[in-house]
Amino acid sequence: MTKSSACSSLLAVRSKPIRPLQCFPPQGPVPPGLAFSRQPDNQLNCGYVDTTLITASAIAERFALSLRGDGTVVVRGVATLLAAGPGQLAFLANPRYRSQLASSAASVVVLREDDAASAPNTALVAKDPYTAFARIAALFETQPAREAGIHPSAVIDDSASVAASAHIGPFVAIGANSRIGEGCVIGPGCVIGDDCSVGEGSELVARVTLVIRVQLGARVRIHPGAVLGADGFGLAMESGNWIKVPQLGGVVVGDDCEIGANSCIDRGALDDTVLEEDVRLDNQVQIGHNVHIGAHTAMAGCSAAAGSARIGRYCLIGGGAGVLGHLEICDRVTLTAMSLVTHSIREPGEYSSGTPLTDNRTWRKNAARFKQLDALARRIPGARREDK
Repeated sequence: MTKSSACSSLLAVRSKPIRPLQCFPPQGPVPPGLAFSRQPDNQLNCGYVDTTLITASAIAERFALSLRGDGTVVVRGVATLLAAGPGQLAFLANPRYRSQLASSAASVVVLREDDAASAPNTALVAKDPYTAFARIAALFETQPAREAGIHPSAVIDDSASVAASAHIGPFVAIGANSRIGEGCVIGPGCVIGDDCSVGEGSELVARVTLVIRVQLGARVRIHPGAVLGADGFGLAMESGNWIKVPQLGGVVVGDDCEIGANSCIDRGALDDTVLEEDVRLDNQVQIGHNVHIGAHTAMAGCSAAAGSARIGRYCLIGGGAGVLGHLEICDRVTLTAMSLVTHSIREPGEYSSGTPLTDNRTWRKNAARFKQLDALARRIPGARREDK
């Protein structure tokens, strides 16, 4: 659709009835013991849902788990140990919830070998119960079926390319020379600027903005409100006034990445800002210009990396943690929540900063004494630093 016909199309859209959303089970081969029961569902915005039914033995076979107990029990859904009822599957991964196992009404529990004897019903033994549960739970996730095509309210530049199998939702704008790959889903209200590329099978859930020169790999998922490719924070001071530094680079996101709601990834000043494959960003994460994040790294909510920082592969960045600009973090580093990285980290391991939580009265006393530590240390005869 061209820009000139957008207004008339909007009026036409409002007059059309909205067809009920239909939900379908995950795509792919159906394993033995797996079936689907079509039932009405009043809690979802769906006319009906396909409810997964699968036996415990079929789950064990599909995910290479050891079965203990009745393999014919049918699983209809998943829940926590505390909330699960008959027909549901739960998991025990954290020892702090072990006390809930004996009283759980779950028909099936995924757990470690050490806990199998305490399971009240059927057990599925896994080396890593949480990972096993994540794979099993995917069987019960219903996905809206989105038809290929372009919504009448979408505004697409004539030079843009949209694959025939892509779904372009309502009120989407796609700029000049941008490309939408096969099987992509561009949700309502998304804005894709000029010279952007969305790889095959990627999904922009809703209200996602790709400003300019953003390249997404295959199977990338971006949640509502995220902004990629906005200006980086580049400023130069001259005669008491700021001069804006042009941001001439772009953003490159590798395959299988996921970017949380309201997160921002600024485009590079000269080179690109890069996320390698399988990087996972939580909600409200800030990535500055020219940052490079290695593959399989995950950053929790409200964490941030300042301009030109380099974060290695398989790193875990806790919530609210910050990495100062131009620093390097090697592979397999874990930063605990609220840590601030002020120098490069060159050895793998777990790092923390800040003071632990105490009651306010104790904290105020310690804060006052902290200012006196140097003077107190100098008064101690023979004081020396002891590294523990």
